[in-house]
Amino acid sequence: MSELPSATRDWLTGPGLTRLWEGVRKRLESNGVQATGSLRLTAMTARERNDLSLLLGKPLTAAAVTVRLDMLDARLRASAAGLGLRQTLEELGPPLTDRRAARADVATRREQVWSSLASSLDASPLADQEWPRQWYDLLRRTGVPRGVTPEAAIWTLQQAVQVLTTLLGPERGGVVGRGELAAMATGSAHGLDDGTWLARLVQRGVALAHGTEFPDDAAGRRALWRLVSVTPDEVSSTVLTYGLRTDGEGWRERALRERADHHAETHLTPRDLHDLRLQLPSGTLIHICENPRVVEAAADAACTQALVCTSGSAATVVFTLLDALAATGCRFAYHGDFDWPGIALANRVIRRYAAMSWRMGATDYERLAARSQAEGIPQLALDGEPVSADWDADLASAMAALGVALHEEATLDLLVADLSRQA
Repeated sequence: MSELPSATRDWLTGPGLTRLWEGVRKRLESNGVQATGSLRLTAMTARERNDLSLLLGKPLTAAAVTVRLDMLDARLRASAAGLGLRQTLEELGPPLTDRRAARADVATRREQVWSSLASSLDASPLADQEWPRQWYDLLRRTGVPRGVTPEAAIWTLQQAVQVLTTLLGPERGGVVGRGELAAMATGSAHGLDDGTWLARLVQRGVALAHGTEFPDDAAGRRALWRLVSVTPDEVSSTVLTYGLRTDGEGWRERALRERADHHAETHLTPRDLHDLRLQLPSGTLIHICENPRVVEAAADAACTQALVCTSGSAATVVFTLLDALAATGCRFAYHGDFDWPGIALANRVIRRYAAMSWRMGATDYERLAARSQAEGIPQLALDGEPVSADWDADLASAMAALGVALHEEATLDLLVADLSRQA
């Protein structure tokens, strides 16, 4: 229940004192909620000067006035309000926030994160090694990710020390799966998945312990796990292929050729690529597409040329395969969607492998757009920020002019015809 008399509350909350209370509130919240210092009000209206004159008990005639907060506090206590400045503002609401104390509390809790980590490292079997100090210093410089509370940070860092002790301590064991290791440390098989803060913490520790650079791609991170006998998941992600005929007499190579002979698509996992001997004649042309429907159409038409699909975003396993094929001297031709994400992906692939564009020029786009319109195919609006195509300076302007997005499905017949030709 309010301690302010109703009439007093109504007068204090009137428009003539609104700016005063706003300014006083900010000042109190910034100085430890103490009625000290002063507040300067300028360009005051007649209503504001009148109400402030009544509140302070002295006439104000100038357009600007400096209000001492201690005098305002005393005046409120002696008035019908009967409360000090802080209590009055609390009554008028909302509650005051001591921002100075809040900042000090945040700093204290943040410091507890690092003191807790230091204690965990000192008490662990890793304490006599050199790299933990480097790890600690690195983490302290980079800080805690945005949105992670100090309590959650302390817990995650303790988990990281536990995992690193398992992997790098004096009693480290044999080979273990990443999911199994994560479940032991966090209770979840996904606790060390790529992208989690815990995984990054552990990987940075491993990199420092082995004197290697921290990797910036998934393949490098998998190699880092293997340094400490952790086997990452190498079977859930796949790259879709068609028509790959690699040399070699191992069962994997034979199986790949047999599927190609039967015009069947093949999903290859990172484990397959690790064990498969990818050796094609130098100069072999590999077509690359963006959408799985192109692979399906090529298989249905019993096409003769090899095809690799990025499946939209080109996961690491896709580039692992293409890197291996490039190392054997293969050449590449790329086709993707005529939309801005499609052009960005095409740039990425074409730059990396010096690939040729495959029916991806401005003329190809304009002809395809005209054909689609003539056939009564609904037009898909081209959204997003334009992206320049490395291989054709006119493509982006042509796409922007027509404003139509065209996916690979709109040109399946032409792509299949190309893939049906003898290499």
